[in-house]
Order: sequence, then structure tokens, then C-alpha cells
Amino acid sequence: MPGSGSQLGRARPSSRLRELGIELPQAPSPLGAYVPCARVGDLLFLSGMLPLVDGRLAFAGRLGLSLSLPDAREAARLAALNALSVADLHLPGIDGIAGLVRLGLSITTTEDFTEHAAVADGASELFMQIFGREPGHTRLINGVQSLPLGAPLVLEVIFRVSDADPHEST
Repeated sequence: MPGSGSQLGRARPSSRLRELGIELPQAPSPLGAYVPCARVGDLLFLSGMLPLVDGRLAFAGRLGLSLSLPDAREAARLAALNALSVADLHLPGIDGIAGLVRLGLSITTTEDFTEHAAVADGASELFMQIFGREPGHTRLINGVQSLPLGAPLVLEVIFRVSDADPHEST
């Protein structure tokens, strides 16, 4: 529907999650000596998000070898949900997120794998469902040899943070 992306962009993220039937997982804890996110002005930079559930990898393998494209897309979606959980925990709630600015994805692949964009769409499509298609987000995707814990991917996210009180009614 024309214009529906902009309408979604104005909806509160918590409302969109409820409408989509999505419950955020528990925010993952850092796996080393770093913080899960840092706010600079109206930007929230998140540390790399893995496809973890209860502190364990939900997916493993290398794209083009032992991990299917549908599983990799779901792993990217799960990492995106973890990113939302971290933001929810460190802001005054999920409604403090005004939108997604940047998505970066590193994926363990074989040298002949070429469907990187389709994997990243697993995360991008979730964020568009929540924040709308406008103004959109930038992204960079890399195929890599290895990642922490043998993870199939690591998601990097930069959110734009709203200065408005997320508890005010819209």
C-alpha cells in the first residue's frame, strides 16, 4: 500500500512489536571486556550481536557449506531481536528508538557464496516492519573466515534515539 511505510515509521516500536506478535528475548550479556551499547548524542551504537538464545548460539555453520540460506536469514533476524533487547534495556524502553541508521553484518561464508544481501534482509526486513521503510537505513555486509564462538554471523547496529519521552502518548 502506498504510504504504509511512513505510517509504520510513526507507530511506536512497542505497538508494532505487539501487532506483529513479537516478544523481545532477554538482552544478551557481553562476552568480553566491553559494554553492550554506547550513546553519543542521538545515536546508540551497539556492540556486535550474535544469534544467541539464553546465552547459547541458536545457529552455527558456514554459509555455502553447512548452513542454509533460510537458517542464516533467521539467525540475522534473531541477532536483530537481540539488538532491540539491548536498546530496550539501556534506553527508557524500546519506544526510545526513533529508527535504524546503519546495519552491518559479518557472515562466515565459503569463498564462492554470493547471497550476502539475502542474509542481511533477515534483519533489515524485521527493522522495516517495526520502524517503517522511510527514511531507510544504510548497510554493509562482509563475508569473513571466522567469528566469535564459531557464530555464523555478527550484526552491528546504530539506532537513532528519540529525545521525546517514550512514555508520553502519541
